[in-house]
This record gives sequence, C-alpha cells and structure tokens, in this order.
Amino acid sequence: MGFIIKILLSGVAVMLAAYLLPGVDVSGFGSALIVAIVLAVLNAIVRPILVFLTIPVTILTLGLFLLVINAVIILLADALISGFNVDGFLWALIFSIVLAIVSAILDAIF
Repeated sequence: MGFIIKILLSGVAVMLAAYLLPGVDVSGFGSALIVAIVLAVLNAIVRPILVFLTIPVTILTLGLFLLVINAVIILLADALISGFNVDGFLWALIFSIVLAIVSAILDAIF
C-alpha cells in the first residue's frame, strides 16, 4: 500500500514540477503517474549501472555528476513516454532538482 501512495505522491510532484517549469510538459495526471512509474523503474535498474560506470567522474566532481545522471534518466523517460516532453538537457537537469525538492516537501507533509 505504501508503494502506491509513494507513486501517487510522485505523480503529484511531477505535475507540480512541470507546472513550475516552462520547458517541461505533461499532458495530464495519467501521464504524470506513468512518468513516476517509469522514473521509479529507471532509477531501480539504469541508475545503479550508470553510477557504477561513472564512479571516477563522480569522485572527481565530488558527487555533482550524479545530477547529470538524474538528467539523463529524465531524458530517457522523455524518450519512452509520449505524454511527457522535456525541451533539453538543461530543462531535464532543472526538472530533476525541482522534482527532488517537491518530492521531499510532499514526503514531509504526508
């Protein structure tokens, strides 16, 4: 039950972040839920592989390269979902930061 609530909160966070950023478009709440599910799957499968492959760069940048990995995952989700559009790498980077902040606020509230 907790996983469903977490996905719903992530969908709300995607909608709020897309509302705040002009370079990110989500066609509706259904698409936002699909984005939340796809991001959860990509973070569970692809992110650990990317983090492992980029350990030297991550160490050199003191962990800031993890933001680039988050942006790449957002762009992968953009390529997989038709109702979700990100205008470029910079918007994906900003979206990942805003999404993390909004998700943290929603998790603190609920």
